[in-house]
Amino acid sequence: MTARRVVAFGGGHGLSASLRALRHCAPELDLDITAVVTVGDDGGSSGRLRAERGGLPPGDLRQALVALAGDHPATRRSAGLFQHRFAAAPADAPRSAARAAGDPDGGAGPAAGDPDDGAGRGADGLAGHAVGNLVLCGLMELLGDPVAALEHAGAMLGTVGRVLPMSREPVGIEARVRGADPAAPDEVRTVRGQHQVAVTTGWVESLRLSPTAPAACAEALAAIGAADWLIFGPGSWYTSVLPHLLVPQLADAIVSSPARRLVTLNLAAEKETLGLSVADHLAALHWYLPELKVDLVLADAKAVGDPEPVERAAESLGARLVLAPVAVIDGTPRHDPAALGAALVPVLGADR
Repeated sequence: MTARRVVAFGGGHGLSASLRALRHCAPELDLDITAVVTVGDDGGSSGRLRAERGGLPPGDLRQALVALAGDHPATRRSAGLFQHRFAAAPADAPRSAARAAGDPDGGAGPAAGDPDDGAGRGADGLAGHAVGNLVLCGLMELLGDPVAALEHAGAMLGTVGRVLPMSREPVGIEARVRGADPAAPDEVRTVRGQHQVAVTTGWVESLRLSPTAPAACAEALAAIGAADWLIFGPGSWYTSVLPHLLVPQLADAIVSSPARRLVTLNLAAEKETLGLSVADHLAALHWYLPELKVDLVLADAKAVGDPEPVERAAESLGARLVLAPVAVIDGTPRHDPAALGAALVPVLGADR
């Protein structure tokens, strides 16, 4: 059987859930998996590295790599290492002799007496960083190309599939938000930065990237053109899913690809999408890429509630709604990779 080539778009935990689900059904369907990952993160460890070192924010790329990591005990251990996050060093942690003697070359960080010395970032630059973020940052500097760095990291983790950035250059995410300030509910403001958009409590009226037309990753364009399936979601709609549709070259490739297209809907609204119905999530895809046609929309029946408006929204994209139990059984709004994988098998395995 010829391998089915699947390209999954997103970032963060949503894309990770999708990739883990694809891993579950990969042996049965002989899937060739490619993840195309957003590069707009500016918060936490990724934001610090992006601000201090430049280059692509590594966090979402790291999570995609770990989701596709191989099952050999050594690669699973390496995946655990990539996810390990440094805690702040104890206040009484021993310092090197050179640092204690005041040698300016005796170690990283400020000398004793510096106002940042102590438990803050100045004294412990590793605190909060994930090991995999540092490894990817180092590989990108060493190899000079993020795709080469991701291929090398994928070999280290024995990944079942490939991880690519949507662009080789980092992007900014900006949104026009109504009511971002609760004291001025009718005022529209520009909210800048992926993190700030993700946590906004207002109504996102429009979304854009900075720069507005970043160059798409050439390898991602090739994967889209050769794909049998393109998968969007689950994930943060405005900061992980929709940004792909705002890269002109990616949007053109998605529209012109001969692949079938699947949208996996979220299980609950997030801060950035409060007020959006399930059907509104699908309408947003049409708003930002009117030429987009979708074949199937996959959703959890409990999360959808009344299916009729969602069916109408799916039909407006040319899609059929498929309902399946894909949530974890504890009731939290998280996709169960095994259940989502089981739901994907008959969908991805069907002939045209």
